[in-house]
Amino acid sequence: MGALLSYSDWLDLVPKVELHCHIAGAVRATTLHEIAAANGVALPRPAETLYQWKDFYGFLEVLRLGALAVRRREDFERVAYECIEDMHRHGNARHVEIFFNPHYYAPNGATYPLIVEGLAAGLERAERDFGVSSLMIACIDRSVCVPSEALEMLDWIRAHPHPRVVGVGLDGAERGGPPLVWLEAWRRAGRMGLLRTAHVCEDNQTLSEGPPSHVINCRHALGCDRLDHGYNMLADPDLVARMVEDGTPFTMACWSSILPNRIPRLDRIKRMGEAGLNIVLGTDDPTMFATTIGHGWRVVFNHTGWGVPEARRLSLAGVEASWLPADRKAALRAEFAAALDALEPRLDPADRSIDLAIERPRPADG
Repeated sequence: MGALLSYSDWLDLVPKVELHCHIAGAVRATTLHEIAAANGVALPRPAETLYQWKDFYGFLEVLRLGALAVRRREDFERVAYECIEDMHRHGNARHVEIFFNPHYYAPNGATYPLIVEGLAAGLERAERDFGVSSLMIACIDRSVCVPSEALEMLDWIRAHPHPRVVGVGLDGAERGGPPLVWLEAWRRAGRMGLLRTAHVCEDNQTLSEGPPSHVINCRHALGCDRLDHGYNMLADPDLVARMVEDGTPFTMACWSSILPNRIPRLDRIKRMGEAGLNIVLGTDDPTMFATTIGHGWRVVFNHTGWGVPEARRLSLAGVEASWLPADRKAALRAEFAAALDALEPRLDPADRSIDLAIERPRPADG
């Protein structure tokens, strides 16, 4: 059986699925500086202070600014590979689905096929090296894009199909474009056979900017198969009960972009999980937020007091919410169940402390 594991090591070894990660926010700051220098792009601050901002909208500005430096095929390959490497080493992710925003890169001449081919090359190399499967979700930032650009993105997807691009997502500040603005594009995506998701009811938006009603519009009008965030829906207990019955997965972001919102965010995740909503823990923009998938899980479990049953449920919930084909999902489900069965007796019952360090030595999994 091996030596008993501390609670932190045990949580890090729980197999995980990451369904809420934006590649533009998962680039190591040092990597971004090296890519920017190679491409002749001047960044405003050195690597150690690059990822700093005052509020949510400042974060979005830094995110888009950084994306402008990434423009060559090898740039996209590198950032995708390193993203998966970080997920693997810092929390044992076994499957990752990444958001990418084609329009972030268009001003610097990166075409849709170049972006997809570069990202896919990095993901494929990472899968060979780390055994982590992955898919991609083409995304629209409603803060800076208009509906015609969403339709344009669908044209690109149709003209340049790739087996790893399986769906579309909607991100950016919710106040910039409520769900029904994107109705035509999301319905067209459904007719194309693409899966659909959207960021909704974020807690960096007021209740008027991201109201609970947006959940219903995203789920039913836009036909979303899963939803991202969802915190503001807690203001409507009837809607929460309805979504519990519906079973729609909600992908969380464990670590908020804004320091004052971190504890309130954890409180909301606790309430959503204990209400019976189908939640999946994620990182959102891990390097920009100074987090990892392992850190996110440890922070949530430290705050909530959750234990082995919740870890097992959340681990398997990620598999079920993934957009893998049925046969690969079944294989991953069996792999996770076997790993969880083997891990459970290795947890030291006397050690309930949780190390909240962002990066920790990888625990022995033998």
